[in-house]
Amino acid sequence: MVHLPTIDDAGYGYDIFGANADWVRFAEHAGAFLYERWFRVDSQGHEHIPSTGAAVIVANHGGTLPYDAAMLWMDVLRHTQPARLLRPIADHFVLRLPFFGTFATRTGAVGGTRPNVRHLLERGELLLVFPEGVAGVAKNFGRRYELAEWRVGHAEFAIRHRVPVIPAAIVGAEEQMPQLAKLHVHPFGIPHVPLALSPLPLPVRYHIRYGAPLRLYEEFPLGSADEPEVLDAAAVRTKTAVQNLLESGRRARKGVFA
Repeated sequence: MVHLPTIDDAGYGYDIFGANADWVRFAEHAGAFLYERWFRVDSQGHEHIPSTGAAVIVANHGGTLPYDAAMLWMDVLRHTQPARLLRPIADHFVLRLPFFGTFATRTGAVGGTRPNVRHLLERGELLLVFPEGVAGVAKNFGRRYELAEWRVGHAEFAIRHRVPVIPAAIVGAEEQMPQLAKLHVHPFGIPHVPLALSPLPLPVRYHIRYGAPLRLYEEFPLGSADEPEVLDAAAVRTKTAVQNLLESGRRARKGVFA
């Protein structure tokens, strides 16, 4: 039985960002089949996730549709004690999508503004950031596991708010829905409509690997959070850590479906 996290809703049913315990419970129950039977998630290194206090998990992103975010969300719920609710920092268009935007909000996703991030970290929350953003899921199949643009916002958060970064690698997702093309149409503000080889994800095996915390705030002083060259250097540290985890995870797996 999975013990679900307590949500600070002050008795209103929803926290200030819209997360709701009943929706989290439903999402965990609905996602169990994908996590256990379809993707058969293999998780290692979750002891690096702090049991309390603010932290930022930084991971690679890919696979045409964000099943990787859902499986990482599930994995954190199942491998933290007490259970922690992972708060994905979402691009603004995600939360505006009909139905899915509401679902994402109710299960913990938050729009990526600086005030939102600051408030979450001050509350001691556990954040998920994909520095590749949309560019990660937009990669074609030939560029799988090549990290796309690596935005530096997570490095700024870590230095400014003095919190650790937990690098994470997700191996398997980038083979789940090989992308054939992108339609440059923008319903509801989405960057593009993907055309994938399969309308549903293939039953690839997911391998999630967490690395040791990076305490960037010990290397870079608080005042440097506004210096672009410092943020670039700090982001290189996190990108290298994720890339190393990706490479070791890919070498260790026996096959895409094994």
